[in-house]
Amino acid sequence: MARPPNKHKPSATPAQSPERPTLALRGPREDTHKIAGLRAVSAVFARDPERTERLFFDDRMKAEATEFCKVMSARRKPYRHVPTEELTKIAGSPLHGGILVVTRPRPVLTFDVEKAKEWAKAGQPLLILDGVGNPHNLGAIARTMAFFGLEHLVVSGHPGQALPSEAAYRVAEGGLEWVDVHRAPDLAGVLAAIQPFYRVIGTALGAHGPLAEVLSRGERPLAIVLGNEEDGLPPQTLAACEDVATLPGAGRVQSLNVSATAAILVHLLADSRG
Repeated sequence: MARPPNKHKPSATPAQSPERPTLALRGPREDTHKIAGLRAVSAVFARDPERTERLFFDDRMKAEATEFCKVMSARRKPYRHVPTEELTKIAGSPLHGGILVVTRPRPVLTFDVEKAKEWAKAGQPLLILDGVGNPHNLGAIARTMAFFGLEHLVVSGHPGQALPSEAAYRVAEGGLEWVDVHRAPDLAGVLAAIQPFYRVIGTALGAHGPLAEVLSRGERPLAIVLGNEEDGLPPQTLAACEDVATLPGAGRVQSLNVSATAAILVHLLADSRG
């Protein structure tokens, strides 16, 4: 006689519970940046730990991450010790140095002429970029400014102008935590507006005055304007400068990388503070 079917017989392939997404592989929000490397991460925690959202680190950074984990725990924000391979996936690059923090980005401020007047009274020089499109150059410039203690970087509304990004933060090695970025959509108008209290000096190749000679004139704090390496400063920007200077070289190559030029200028600006 046939046996009745076993209603309680388990299925051959048990159903698998769906895997819960891990914190590590959750995609970053659009309003956050991933900042990697110990120096850059340390700068975030030193300057503005309230911006931090998530922290990840591998075996290399266990000791260094201890204090950061305490901060994250106190703020009830997640942190994880992960394998290097997983950290690379989170970072989207192997260039993370073993530690990464997800943060809300610092705001790019709208340039305020009245505030600039106060900076000038305090003897604070300005570096201004018009059309510098490579984020690595932007990061390198911010790093140099932070090293020499300059606080205000002005960028134009040029469509190719780089703004702070994950790549810029990585190269800046923490510098973008110490430098405020101000955007001036109408740069030519801003240059005219600040000339009563800043000496606005453009830079260009060609038959212009040597930089040291041009900078030695006048007593107002300096505002130096740099353009991109391919085209230099746009004509309307050059026309808004009260003087134009050239950094003379030996003539063996035409020009320097813009971040190298900026490093020389930032050193001169730092010295100009007296």
